[in-house]
Amino acid sequence: MERITPVEPVAGVILSGGKNLRMGTNKAFLQVDGVRMIDRAVGILREVCGEIIIVTNEPLDYLDLDATVVTDIFKGMGPLAGIHSGLFHARAPRAFVCACDMPYLDASFIRHLAFLAEGYDIVVPVRGGRPEPLHAVYDRKCLPVIRRLLERDERKVTGFYKGFRVRDVEEAETEPFFAGRDPFLNVNTREQLRDLPKTT
Repeated sequence: MERITPVEPVAGVILSGGKNLRMGTNKAFLQVDGVRMIDRAVGILREVCGEIIIVTNEPLDYLDLDATVVTDIFKGMGPLAGIHSGLFHARAPRAFVCACDMPYLDASFIRHLAFLAEGYDIVVPVRGGRPEPLHAVYDRKCLPVIRRLLERDERKVTGFYKGFRVRDVEEAETEPFFAGRDPFLNVNTREQLRDLPKTT
C-alpha cells in the first residue's frame, strides 16, 4: 500500500502506565515474536513521527529508549491524563496517541490517519459504532478542554470530543491496512499474548 506523508509533522505518543495487575508485570516489556512491545511501538512510530513521547508513571524503566519520557501532569487519572501529558509535551501541532500493548500497529495506517487530519482536530477509527480513542490523532488545540475536564475529575477518554472537528475513520477504510487482523487489540492477559498470531 502506498505510503502517504503527513501534511504537517505529527508526534507519536505512547501511553505506558506501568505494572499491570493482570499480567503481574509491565506489559510494555513483554515480547511478541522476540521483540518487546514498547520497542516495536517506538520503531513503528519512528517511521511516521518526528518525535516520540512515552507517558508513564515509571520513567526510569524507559531511559534506554530513543524517546522523550514524561509522566502524567494529572496523576492517577487514567488514559485521558496520558493524552493530556503527551499533547502538552509535543512540539508538533498534532500527535498520534496509542497504547504500549498494541501488537498490530502499522506505520502506513498511522500515516493515513495523520494525512486525514488536515482540516480536523481529531481523527479516530470507529469500530462497531464506537471510537478507538487510543489509536487516534489529536490536535494540540484540544489541550485546554482536556485540562478543564481533568480539573473537574472527568476522565472519560472521549469526553472532550464535543465541539471539535472529528473525522471518523470507518471500518471500510481500516480493513485494507490490516489483512484481517485486529489493529486495536490490546494484550491484557498472558493467554492473549501466547495465542497472538505472528506480527510479520
